[in-house]
Amino acid sequence: MRPFFTYLGILLLAGSCSTLGLIGKSDKKVNPDMLSQNSAKTYDRLITEKAITQKGLFDVHKVGSKYYFEIPDSLLNREMLVVTRFIKTPSGASNYGGEKISENTITFEKGPTDNIFLRIATLVSAANENDAISKAVNNANITPILEAFDIKANNEDANSSVIDVTDFINGENPLLALGNEQKDDYKLMSLEKDKSYIKEIHSFPLNTEIKTVKTYKAKVGSNNRKELPAAILAGVVTLEINNSFILLPKNPMHKRLYDARVGYFASSYLEYGDDQQKVDRNTYIHRWRLEPKPEDSLKWQRGEMVIPKKPIVYYIDPATPKKWRPYLIQGINDWRVAFEQAGFKDAIIGVEWPENDPTMSLEDSRFSVLRYFASPSKNAYGPNIVDPRSGEILESHIGWYHNLMSLLHSWYMVQAGAVDKRAQKMEFETGLMGELIRFVASHEVGHTLGLRHNMGASSATPVENLRNPVWLKKNGHTSSIMDYARFNYVAQPEDSIPTKDLMPRIGDYDKWAIQWGYSRLPENLELSEEKELLSQMVVDSVSNNPRLWFGGEGRDFDPRSQTEDLGDDAMQASMYGILNLQRIAPFLKKWTKENNSDDYTNLDQVYKDLVDQYKDYVFHVAQNIGGIYVTPKTMGEEGQVYRPVDKMTQKQALVFLNDYIFKEPKWLLRNDILNAIQSPQSKEAVTKTMESVMMNLLGGSRLSRMTFIAERYEDEDPYTPEAYMDDLAQVVWGDMNVFYQTTAYRRKLQKSYVANLITLYKPDEAEGMVEGILAKLSEGYTVNTDVRSLALDNLLTLQGKIKRTLPVMTDRLTIAHLNYLKREIATVVGETKDIDPLFIPFRRDVSIKESGGK
Repeated sequence: MRPFFTYLGILLLAGSCSTLGLIGKSDKKVNPDMLSQNSAKTYDRLITEKAITQKGLFDVHKVGSKYYFEIPDSLLNREMLVVTRFIKTPSGASNYGGEKISENTITFEKGPTDNIFLRIATLVSAANENDAISKAVNNANITPILEAFDIKANNEDANSSVIDVTDFINGENPLLALGNEQKDDYKLMSLEKDKSYIKEIHSFPLNTEIKTVKTYKAKVGSNNRKELPAAILAGVVTLEINNSFILLPKNPMHKRLYDARVGYFASSYLEYGDDQQKVDRNTYIHRWRLEPKPEDSLKWQRGEMVIPKKPIVYYIDPATPKKWRPYLIQGINDWRVAFEQAGFKDAIIGVEWPENDPTMSLEDSRFSVLRYFASPSKNAYGPNIVDPRSGEILESHIGWYHNLMSLLHSWYMVQAGAVDKRAQKMEFETGLMGELIRFVASHEVGHTLGLRHNMGASSATPVENLRNPVWLKKNGHTSSIMDYARFNYVAQPEDSIPTKDLMPRIGDYDKWAIQWGYSRLPENLELSEEKELLSQMVVDSVSNNPRLWFGGEGRDFDPRSQTEDLGDDAMQASMYGILNLQRIAPFLKKWTKENNSDDYTNLDQVYKDLVDQYKDYVFHVAQNIGGIYVTPKTMGEEGQVYRPVDKMTQKQALVFLNDYIFKEPKWLLRNDILNAIQSPQSKEAVTKTMESVMMNLLGGSRLSRMTFIAERYEDEDPYTPEAYMDDLAQVVWGDMNVFYQTTAYRRKLQKSYVANLITLYKPDEAEGMVEGILAKLSEGYTVNTDVRSLALDNLLTLQGKIKRTLPVMTDRLTIAHLNYLKREIATVVGETKDIDPLFIPFRRDVSIKESGGK
């Protein structure tokens, strides 16, 4: 039964909407016969033999400097998608040609006074047209009229109306130009109409493409944002923009319902029905329409593999350097194996853009393109354009930034440099860089197929298997290329892992996710039956193979779902990663030298990259403290959705942090490097990492979460916040006695500890912008909890310990340091008499596995 859709639009204000005042402007009675005769004559007089006409979705007529759309009655009230993109942007802008500006659903309809309205709409709610409630849904919503066009002529032979779109296209409106937020980002004001024009319009069977040049007056002299060079030089900024009018399918593709246990992008709307007792939210995934050819329909129904009627084709931007094109095409075609598991052969194809073909345009929304940007940004992204009614992906323009290769170089050198000699220089050979490009291309294409990140995929691999060549050959180091798993940094030189098995590839989860989203389901299923079938597919598959688990996008407190991590044990994986960094550090000067005239810019950058990698390893471990495993389930599945990380694992994490960050990592603080580089940020990077770890460990969010866990799971021997804070105190302070002597690094660690305890106890005492922001966050998390009480208790305990120990100390700098901290504490808690509060020293449980490696 065809659903009845009702749209609710967001009202968009535009300066070109003054023609809305024409609604109901005349009460004159017109003789219909005279109107018909006059209209026919008007059409012949308007669209003369001199008119330049293009047939397509709309017949487009150019008469002199005017552009007319001829809209057939058959297109009235048909949904269309209008996609607006940049073609060219000014120097210094953060956007590039091919990037999307906006996407809107529109309809054209006949108005009451010989005019045509353009409405802009968003699908918010729907009801079956045979249900009585559909009338209520329809009555509750109305879509805004963005523009009203006078009908300039009627073509009775074609049953179409001609409207003048020149001023609308040339004007400033949120459908075809920049919105207010985008203008604000560029520091632009009003459109300069005399410097703006329609460059060209092309019409095709399913879409009409418009290219315009728009010039805006720019704000100059403001210090709020970086000004564009064009704005400074000329006071104006010129952009080239493409608008695609795309006819949406008359019959929307059958939706596939969303399931949180499979990582797809999704859309939703509210659904009403006569038999409901509550409103349902209809949520459905984004996917391409893959269907068998008519002659293969029976094969498809029998479950045989078929070639789709319309494969997914990605074109490579002709601006792409030729030597990288084959690797990008390979990255696209790598997904064929996943579609084969869904029952389709050759379902996705990567090809080069045909040159010198005037019928094709890179901005044409009929074509999916990997656009190559000449940009210093280190990035790539994979968006898609979706039919809002069904989730059908209509096309995609992947964004690829030239300087992404710099990021790939940094990642591979510091993660694989210890085991792959090809990574030990500043310029990689073409084959290596090509393989790195291929992997990123596969990842971004995955997004355009509808897949979200799966940050938990790598946690399904036992760490020791990451050192096993046989395992890696069969499975790879992560089950999904949609993870941020990058390269196998766990592999050690003695493991002799082939270099191809250091890189991600299409994995078990990727194949499964494509199978779940694209494979054939039995026909004529009721909605409830389809939902049950899809759910059972997840339960059966994931229970039999944990590598098919979707671990989310790393936005919760689950230590399994982190970016840039590997394996099922963060302590063990990070230890191996640091061992490799220790191997790399002594060779950085050698590897970053290109010739004798080089300065140390390369060394500075790579050293910073190495410290950032080390920081990742440390924070992967820290996430276990106060962590919660989150495993979405349905009512029919066994097991808990939320489960705290066990106490032993959290204690092991604290041991690791003591060994690898609280104790000075001298291997990383190398004088041969620090005495050569100039950047203060790089010189202090290790200390800043230590301080950020301490800030994180004593954050209000973590401690309030541990408090909740201790209360909620008290029967499961949780790691209580009081035990944790006592352990952390012992790690930082140890046993102070007559021989106690601190290093500069240790003193910074202890200052950071005290400052963060003070922030916990009295957020208003925090100093500095960053500390102030974190204090406000802690204040919100810790109000009316025991966290502030524990912070005060630990401050008092430390104050007493310092006061008792100072008289017997002999090291002058340590005495000065402790006197400073004693005074800092006193300014918050006041001077107290010598006290001896209960202090539980930190002891390593004999059952805790030492982290190993130095």
